[in-house]
Amino acid sequence: MSEVTFPEGFLWGGALAANQSEGSYRAGGKGLTTVDMIPLGAHRMPVKLGLEKRFTLRDDEYYPSHDAIEFYQRYKQDIALMAEMGFTVFRTSIAWSRIYPNGDEAEPNAEGIAFYRSVFEECRKYGIEPLVTLCHFDVPMHLVTEYGSWRNRKMIALFARYARTCFEAFDGLVKYWLTFNEINILLHSPFSGAGLVFEADENPEQVKYQAAHHELVASALVTKIAHEVNPANQVGCMLAGGNFYPWSCKPEDVWAALQKDRENLFFIDVQARGSYPAYAARLFREKGIEIAMQPEDADILRHTVDFISFSYYASRCASADMTAQNSSAANVVKSLINPHLTRSDWGWGIDPLGLRITMNMMYDRYQKPLFLVENGLGARDELTADGQINDDYRIDYLRQHIQAMGEAIADGIPVIGYTTWGCIDLVAASTGEMSKRYGFVYVDRDDLGRGTLERIRKKSFWWYQQVIASNGSNLHSE
Repeated sequence: MSEVTFPEGFLWGGALAANQSEGSYRAGGKGLTTVDMIPLGAHRMPVKLGLEKRFTLRDDEYYPSHDAIEFYQRYKQDIALMAEMGFTVFRTSIAWSRIYPNGDEAEPNAEGIAFYRSVFEECRKYGIEPLVTLCHFDVPMHLVTEYGSWRNRKMIALFARYARTCFEAFDGLVKYWLTFNEINILLHSPFSGAGLVFEADENPEQVKYQAAHHELVASALVTKIAHEVNPANQVGCMLAGGNFYPWSCKPEDVWAALQKDRENLFFIDVQARGSYPAYAARLFREKGIEIAMQPEDADILRHTVDFISFSYYASRCASADMTAQNSSAANVVKSLINPHLTRSDWGWGIDPLGLRITMNMMYDRYQKPLFLVENGLGARDELTADGQINDDYRIDYLRQHIQAMGEAIADGIPVIGYTTWGCIDLVAASTGEMSKRYGFVYVDRDDLGRGTLERIRKKSFWWYQQVIASNGSNLHSE
């Protein structure tokens, strides 16, 4: 790898999500959300996939989101730690149900607005730019039970009202916005992604893609509103990124990989280009899907995003013969196990060159600035007897990926910034575990919610501090 140079003003920081960090799940008037219903343990995946209805909480289950790491109570301490590292950007999300507890009230919840206003003011105090996701896997449960969530077109107007409330309430504090987190995960984890639960006699593909249409129209409408409220607002879409490699050079495998990439990029094709891609017509026809559209939808969809944000943890592999037997169960996005890569503790292939490949592909496709808003290594961290966490494996992972991002910039790709996931240990969205740790800051909490919640700086904390101070030119560790 050559020495990489990052542009002046490049934004460095980290990312959290409300549902994985805030806790205090009923404080300040907050309503229940989809994530609040997802338990730890054997029922977690069936609930996430929309296969098992979970509309009420059970006494015999543990729900990791309910307390999480109590960012709601400790945000000033946590933002001070981010400032100590030198963050110039902090990605977080607003819990829809803190602003509108049921999702469909006429007036917002003043306590929720006050909380987020305080969070963003705290960021500004340290010169940290908030990057805010409006919907990060947490639909108010009332909208699921009353309307069927995003399968219902009424969600578009409700989301638009919520978004306008946020744009107006936080105007001058937030200028970087994302509409839906990892919008393509709707296809892979429908309940956690979009609040969808399936009935036995319906076509799940029809439900998912109709919901996708409603989200895409809502995203475009909200992008329009953001620009009306303040022309300086910058709105991005957000993709769970990572290219699919063909398992072999057999043409059928190459075609399978292309199809899997299209499945992933479908949403961003619409959000970045302003209309449905040509391949969608055959896809819908072969899956028995008929999208109900209104005449105004085509015009609304033309309000495209200003930039493309994405997560990148690993690349994927596809073949024409993918089966449950030969694909990895390590992620909801199914992939063959790539024998050329080492894997994380949770089986995710570590592929920094794949990041450069993904970034080049996306810029070739969209010609819009990129923002890498999630990248990190989930690992089991050990606290030594003297209170240290020597996470050299995390430093190595991040160093390689920052170098790859730098190479992509050298390739000519405009990149706004980089926020690692998750900058402080938090509840893992995939498994609900605390032991799957990503942060520069260790949180004393275990998978069952036991611990003091004390924050402890890891070795990577000091490493990332020097990376930011050098604008990415010093990636070495002592």
